[in-house]
Amino acid sequence: MAIDLARCRVLDLSQDWDIHTPGFALYEGPTVKWIKRVAFERAGGQWISSTLHVGTHLDAPLHFITGGQDIAAIPLNKLVGWACIVDLTRYGIGDYDIYGPEHFEQWERDTGIRIQPGDILVIHTGYHHYYPSDWATDPALRQPDETRYFIKHPGPTRAFAEWVLRRQISWLAVDCASADHPFNTVIRKIRADLVPEFEAKHGKSISELLPDSDYQVMHFALFPHGVIHIENAGGEIDKVLNRRIMVGCFPWRFKGGEAAFCRFVAFVPEDEL
Repeated sequence: MAIDLARCRVLDLSQDWDIHTPGFALYEGPTVKWIKRVAFERAGGQWISSTLHVGTHLDAPLHFITGGQDIAAIPLNKLVGWACIVDLTRYGIGDYDIYGPEHFEQWERDTGIRIQPGDILVIHTGYHHYYPSDWATDPALRQPDETRYFIKHPGPTRAFAEWVLRRQISWLAVDCASADHPFNTVIRKIRADLVPEFEAKHGKSISELLPDSDYQVMHFALFPHGVIHIENAGGEIDKVLNRRIMVGCFPWRFKGGEAAFCRFVAFVPEDEL
């Protein structure tokens, strides 16, 4: 199936990036300063410093695999393609919740859209509404809350990672801080005070739901197969829910990069908006 780009609008599924954009746990956020001013040097110039896991970014296999593929080695024809935008909010997914293959298979039945081998899977949890650097959400829905955004967003278990491989998903994007459940990352230690709240929500121990052997399974289990992901997607994503559309991810050609800031966009025919 082809699309006519001349008759498409390009929607931005990326978040803002500025000095207020928070990095993931233990990652330093952006520093931006002016080093040249128009008044004195007749041109403006800026200097920036930041870790890479800040704002909308693409992880490369090198992020978790020594000697793995870097950002520059990921071909653009992998990063542009057909994507299914799955809205999990329709299933009541919320704080601390766990999602699995059953939610995506139900979505296929409900929408009549088949997630095909080679598709990109974009997971909409709605948590981009809580991101401090969110810009495109309806102001009535925006609720900046970085604790809820980073610590309480829903996430998957190993069953979902294995399903992604079986279904031959090309790569993923999520509108929250991590493709993993927050309590399947270092956040479990950093915010150990909230583990009882997580366990009360599920009525089970954290070790039963998220065993240590599955730590960051969406990274460790998928990256060796080239199934990478964008984290902190958002922007105009609410405009393209429950559809199969063309998307593109555009990081810079970063030789040796384990991740990169990226622009994530959707190409939507004008008559479908």
